[in-house]
Amino acid sequence: MVDARTLWLVLPRPVRELPADLAAVVVLVAAANVAALAPLVDQTPLRIPLGLVLVLFLPGYAFVAALFPEAGESPTAGVDGAKGATEDTSVSDDADDRSAGESTPGEPDDEDATFVPGVDRAGIDGIERVALSFGLSIAISPLLGLVLNFTPWGIRLVPIVVTLSGFTLIAVVVGAVRRWDLPPEERFYVPYREWYTAAHGELFEPETRTDAALNVALALSVVLAVGAVGFAVLVPPPGEQFSAIYVLTEEDDGELVADGYPEELVAGESAELVVGVDNHEHERTDYAIVLLEQQVRFENATTGNPVNVTASPNETNVTAVVTAQNELDRFETTLSHNESWLHPHQVTPTYTGENVRLVWLLFPGGEVPSDPSMADTEYSNHLWVDVREAEDGP
Repeated sequence: MVDARTLWLVLPRPVRELPADLAAVVVLVAAANVAALAPLVDQTPLRIPLGLVLVLFLPGYAFVAALFPEAGESPTAGVDGAKGATEDTSVSDDADDRSAGESTPGEPDDEDATFVPGVDRAGIDGIERVALSFGLSIAISPLLGLVLNFTPWGIRLVPIVVTLSGFTLIAVVVGAVRRWDLPPEERFYVPYREWYTAAHGELFEPETRTDAALNVALALSVVLAVGAVGFAVLVPPPGEQFSAIYVLTEEDDGELVADGYPEELVAGESAELVVGVDNHEHERTDYAIVLLEQQVRFENATTGNPVNVTASPNETNVTAVVTAQNELDRFETTLSHNESWLHPHQVTPTYTGENVRLVWLLFPGGEVPSDPSMADTEYSNHLWVDVREAEDGP
């Protein structure tokens, strides 16, 4: 059986020598692509945190790595290192004075000068890298989106993910090459072991009880913050709850469209329509759909006088009064959240005349009143048709 060491040696040398922080960037980019684009996985909550990391941190971090391959001065290295270096230099100077009498205190010879960690480095420290990573990512991501807007691909999920990933990986390659060109002692690296040692000492070997209490409080606050953010991501608050009903027609090629509705029918003859229902109630819901035909008269809402809306299309203050109603059909279905239902059916009106209204009423919960009307539900759809009587045969 091949062991892990052999598999590691099979990898190309540039991959084996890739700095740990840049390798982590590559892994996170790959994970974000899988979470955003892979089937099934793209519907999990993982896509939210990984997507945020890809947009708000990784491009900037890789760009900073390419700009500053050198190690920077840490917040404490300069002070501690300078102090230690000064003491060592003083001792060396005293020894040189006693032995040769040529050196001046505070001005060591070039050959004997002690290197002060962090003082002579041109890079930036870890805190600055993190801050710049967020800031540059917030600047880079919109710029890449602006460029995509002027391409045939546009601002869509796949082009955005591919563009951000490609920019980040190119910056990783440039940053890795620039680090390899530096002497090992000048390269930036993430001091994981030092962080672990310092954190372990602060948490488990505090100098005073006050430090211990503060460490416990800090740990609890971090756990609570991470838990709150994780809960908000994994269990987002439900959005608006609603249902929808609509009527479609079928074209010759079988495509369903919200167009081409019949304007004139013959009493006793059927026309095929498709009623659709969408469930956005965030729960499994029973539905009842009632199809009505209504004879409607238009009246002036103030005087009650009849109004001919065809002859007076600009008439205002008009109300529709239902003078007769008949139930033509009734359907039932049960839908899960975000599920849709399309039902072809035949519409056969029995009333004749102008201004016959076909009404589809949707009742979430499945309970229908004894005499249903549009006032009984907030979900309805309707069509106006003229129904003429069938012509008698010869």
